[in-house]
Amino acid sequence: MGLKTNITEMFGIKHPIVAAPMGPFYTKELTVAVSEAGGLGVLSHTNLFGKNSLEEMKSDMEYVVEHTDKPFGFNIRTSRLQLDAPGLCRGISRFIMDNPKIKEQCIYAVTSAGSPKTLPKAKNYQKLKESGSNIKHFHVAPALWLADKCVTSEVDGMVVTGWEGGGHQSYEKISSLVLLQQVAHKHPDTPLIACGGFATGEGLASAIALGAGAIAMGSRFIASKESEFHDNYKSIVPPSKADDTVWVTGVLGPIRLWKNNYSLHHGIVSSKEEKMAMEAQITPKMAMEDQKHYEMTYAGNIEDGAVLLGQSIGMIRSIDSVKEIINNIVKDAETRLKEAISCIV
Repeated sequence: MGLKTNITEMFGIKHPIVAAPMGPFYTKELTVAVSEAGGLGVLSHTNLFGKNSLEEMKSDMEYVVEHTDKPFGFNIRTSRLQLDAPGLCRGISRFIMDNPKIKEQCIYAVTSAGSPKTLPKAKNYQKLKESGSNIKHFHVAPALWLADKCVTSEVDGMVVTGWEGGGHQSYEKISSLVLLQQVAHKHPDTPLIACGGFATGEGLASAIALGAGAIAMGSRFIASKESEFHDNYKSIVPPSKADDTVWVTGVLGPIRLWKNNYSLHHGIVSSKEEKMAMEAQITPKMAMEDQKHYEMTYAGNIEDGAVLLGQSIGMIRSIDSVKEIINNIVKDAETRLKEAISCIV
């Protein structure tokens, strides 16, 4: 048995499960594990500890193809404040084009937290597409109007994420349940990956029933044996409740974090206009100061660091291997979908 969808067909993967973008943290080990288990692993956009994001991603891609022959992808945050994004779009596209094995396996590019046009307008990305690459460009859409912009930008697909998810969100506070239906109804021909609140077989089954071809998971994969996340970070998840996270204002926009000393001292900006006015006052020094809190988290300081987790932590009760996580979710989804079919008379 198995689950065959437009996403598994598009990427040639066994299971409709994708790793969510998890920058700025490192995810090369996790990427290998997810891809090896039949899902689609995704490398993060990371520049922790002052490192060069392009060189880090090049190194991570080389590592991935040395340890798996399965498909994988990468993420680039394209926010106005992500100053390295344009160069990363150009540089990594060129790097993929010049490395045949990476070009064969790296077939998923997901941009987020900014414009869906930054990557496709890069000439090197256009050349990569023209060179015979099977790479597909998806953009994260946390609101219906952003989904409309993605379609106008002619993306190959979208990651539709509701505000339950960890990390960056929109100001609209629309749940995955509602947003996925909205986008599927308005853009029925666009391949969709559902994200935000998904960590179980029931979630995968519901996403497929609502029109998605796969789910993307962040918190569930953080709580895995193979992920590079600090044990202090992983240990937060199993005992947590769904309301142990808080929606606050981050440097790139609204963000969902675990409740701790850092997040509980962050305010909430109520509108995009207010946030843009705030951005005009942000200095490079202020941005670097915020970056330090992610570095704290990566080093294991979960009280003062920025700990990205979604509401799905309320459903995760153990730290398991990636293979166990994926197999159990797919098995449970199959059961739920069969039960749903039995209701048809």
